[in-house]
Amino acid sequence: MTEPQPLRVLVVDDERPIRRFLRSSLASTYLVFEAENGEEALRMVSTNRPDVMILDLGLPDVDGLEVTRRLREWTEMPIIVISVRDREEEKVAALDAGADDYLTKPFSTVELMARIRVALRHRSQPENTPVYQSDRLTINLALRLVTVGGEPIALTPTEYEILRVLVNHAGKVLTHKQLIQLVWGSDYNTDSHLLRVNISNLRKKIEPDPLRPRHIITEPGVGYRLRDIE
Repeated sequence: MTEPQPLRVLVVDDERPIRRFLRSSLASTYLVFEAENGEEALRMVSTNRPDVMILDLGLPDVDGLEVTRRLREWTEMPIIVISVRDREEEKVAALDAGADDYLTKPFSTVELMARIRVALRHRSQPENTPVYQSDRLTINLALRLVTVGGEPIALTPTEYEILRVLVNHAGKVLTHKQLIQLVWGSDYNTDSHLLRVNISNLRKKIEPDPLRPRHIITEPGVGYRLRDIE
């Protein structure tokens, strides 16, 4: 019986010590490739077909944001950004460009491994996964049915659509802009106030304590994510 091939991780960082650290941290679980600049990374994605990319933003030739945009023209491979840039607008820009997650340096190996697992699990789940269940909350997309503790919850069409989008991206941070475009359409021009109102109403209906949400998590200044099922 043929043993399964290890999943492939491409580490993109211009600092050799960082690449060496990541390789040693990941090599026991994944097959690790390295690139030291953006152009090399783009070539390696095409030739080596990695399962996930760990990408630094501050590259010497092509900025990590541009690498992300160019990759998103033809691949849905998960991209986890690692960067010393910790301003909210920079995180939003990376996620809006198509990154799946964002880790600020320094970070722990345990946290990075967890983010990789979430990204790979999300990639392997088909769109419109029929049922999401976490604690007492159950969301059945096939039946358009949301229950808490077995009791059906009445949602407005907009509230349901927000929840559906979050379920299809469970564990992934969605920026305010991404959510607005996915729910209302790419041509819809609005600030995030309407989104915040709908999120607040959703939490009142599905959260045990809306002031301390367990399901719909706020990423301050960035957006929201639905807690992933471990």
